[in-house]
Amino acid sequence: MLRGLMQSRIVQIVGLCMVVLAAVIGVSSNTTHAQATEAHLLSVYDRGEKRTFITNATTVVEALEEQAFVLDDRDVVEPGRNEELIASEYAINIYRARPVVIEDGAVRIATVSAYQTPVQIARDVGFSLQPEDILDLTRSTDVLYDGPGLTLTIKRATPITVDLYGRSTQLYTHASTVQEFLKEKDIALGDQDRISVSLTTRIAEGLSFRIWREGKQTVSIDNAIPFASEIIYDADRPLGYREVATVGEAGVESVTYEIEIKDGVEISRTEIARVTAKQPSKQTEVIGLYNDGSGLTKSRGAQYFVDSNGVSHRETYYDLPMNIVMNGCGQGGYYTVRPDGAKVDAQGYVIIAANYARYPRCSIVETSLGPAKVYDTGGFAAVHPDGFDLATDWTNYNGI
Repeated sequence: MLRGLMQSRIVQIVGLCMVVLAAVIGVSSNTTHAQATEAHLLSVYDRGEKRTFITNATTVVEALEEQAFVLDDRDVVEPGRNEELIASEYAINIYRARPVVIEDGAVRIATVSAYQTPVQIARDVGFSLQPEDILDLTRSTDVLYDGPGLTLTIKRATPITVDLYGRSTQLYTHASTVQEFLKEKDIALGDQDRISVSLTTRIAEGLSFRIWREGKQTVSIDNAIPFASEIIYDADRPLGYREVATVGEAGVESVTYEIEIKDGVEISRTEIARVTAKQPSKQTEVIGLYNDGSGLTKSRGAQYFVDSNGVSHRETYYDLPMNIVMNGCGQGGYYTVRPDGAKVDAQGYVIIAANYARYPRCSIVETSLGPAKVYDTGGFAAVHPDGFDLATDWTNYNGI
């Protein structure tokens, strides 16, 4: 009997030891996993040299400080110093500030800059530029006078004022004569057009002249030139992440028309000149593609997704050419396939089918693959009125 009690006690002790050991292994495993998910592999490029290391830092600057990188206030780091480290690997570029002599006509400034392009360098120092200005960046040839650095020469476009068919506009040019200016700006004079100066007049700052049309009236209208958008897909950012990295700015185009009026009513309008007064600047947007398992996948086929309003949507996917439905919402039949296989419109919204009664066409909704726009519907809406069918290329893999 005593032996039986001892055996039972031994079994209990062994069992308890196994539980403790399993717990320790589990904690160790979880700790190792946590460390693995927090660790980042960084490759830092600095002064032509590459250094690779692993870090648990949360930002770029913390990782660099850990490795004793000394940064000047004017050094430029890409990604930025305060960029949060969320991916497993990063390539970090350090651009060291170096001497630059900027020559802008009679103005000559010696400074330091880490920027790489002439426009960035000039604006970093505070120079205001026009799109027509010409910038030339070269290595300094006079080391004794300028030092071992760079020379940035700014060749300014000449500002002149032109009254073009009743609309006065300041324009910038590198032309030598008025005739060359007209050719540069693609202004063709008609038989009834007149100009207040000779075509051989030399271009000089402060020059002002008029162009008008005899007889019929003219009118000038400013139109906005829409800016182009560029989408950058980031596999390290989560699905649903969308941020404007560079804000776009619309340009301005001045269009002049010849108008014929009879009995007080306009009977004809003919375009006679079109001049770009301001160039548009591109907008850049970053969209995340990292799927942590919550986003719809081909292997899952169907799932339920709860949006920020608490509405549950049954999600499925389909693979059909979308050209016809993409004629709506201003897309003109255009769409693309993003790297993870989701079909998207020109603005990067996932293309989906939904119940038009609840989600009107062209409305923007939330899905597990990120913001989406409704372009289509289907019979599924009768059974799943809040359901979404996401357009993908997961079946055919043919890009359509």
